[in-house]
This record gives sequence, C-alpha cells and structure tokens, in this order.
Amino acid sequence: MSEKFKNKYRIQSTRLQYWNYGRNAAYFVTICTKNRTHFFGQIISGTMILSETGKIANQNWLTIPKQFPYVKLGDHIVMPNHVHGIIIIDKNDDDPVEARLIALPQDHSHKKSGGFAGNKNPMLNNNLSRIIRWYKGRTTFECRKIDSDFEWQSRFHDHIIRNEKSFSNISNYIINNPANWKEDKFHKTLL
Repeated sequence: MSEKFKNKYRIQSTRLQYWNYGRNAAYFVTICTKNRTHFFGQIISGTMILSETGKIANQNWLTIPKQFPYVKLGDHIVMPNHVHGIIIIDKNDDDPVEARLIALPQDHSHKKSGGFAGNKNPMLNNNLSRIIRWYKGRTTFECRKIDSDFEWQSRFHDHIIRNEKSFSNISNYIINNPANWKEDKFHKTLL
C-alpha cells in the first residue's frame, strides 16, 4: 500500500510509539464530535445540561467497566462537543495501578514486538484503542436513533498519567470544565 500511494494517505499515529496501550496505566482521554458539533447539550451557568444524546454518551461511558472488566474509571465529563475522562487499565496479570504512579519504561526493547503482546493488530488486544472504539461505536449506534447526523471525530486524544499530582490536576480540570467552558479551546472553535 505504501508503494502504491507513496505514503500520501497514511496518517501518522498520535500514540506514543514505544508504549503498550494495553499496559496497566491511567489514561486521560478526550473524544470530540465531528466538526465540534454540539450534540451533547449545553452549558448553563457553569453546569452541563445533557441532551438526550448527551445522556447516551454519559451512560455508555459508565458502562465501559461492564464491557471491559479490567477497566476502572476516574472522573469524566460529557461536554457539548466532547467527552473527557480518565480510563484506568488494571489487569490482574500485570502490575496493579493502585497508586496510579506511571513511569515510562527506560528500556525500549519491547519495540520489537510492536509494543503489543501477541497479535500485532492493536484492535484485537485489550487496550485503550479497543475500549474507545467500543465506546464510540456503541454511542454512535444509540445517538443516531435520535439524530442521524451524529458523528465522532475519527481520532481521539490521550495522555498517559504519570504520577499522582498529574492525576489530581487532570481530575480537577475535568470536574471544573463546565465552569471554564467560555475559556475552553473546544468552545472557542465555534466563535
């Protein structure tokens, strides 16, 4: 494929190349609607008022641990045109994420296997991409029953939370997001 298109249509991954996104860790995730359309409701006096599609997005987020038993959720918020949340992957067969202190590996020898255990296709492994793919797919299916135009942006943003201070700062950011909506970069894109 790269020969035929000379990498013209290849989009470089935004994921950290040497990190295994199936590894036990806490991840800060942001998922935006396509064109930052306000599908999920509105902010009134610093409070997020969820629309019917916003309620679906919220409920599906809360359902993630039922679909993926190795996942715990930190704080999250559904905003008018995006969702912020903390996903904690905590599998029994790896180091627990009790303290949520994440250190990036200094040894990059796991690059050889593509950073994934077993199958090299990340969508077939229990990792962050699979979780987000399920969430976006389930939410799209349900939201399109209400609004056939509903669509997500094709990618999502993630940040590996590396220590307790960062975890606390991100949690506060999420909780205070509705109160700070007018200064939010996702709000300003619509002005």
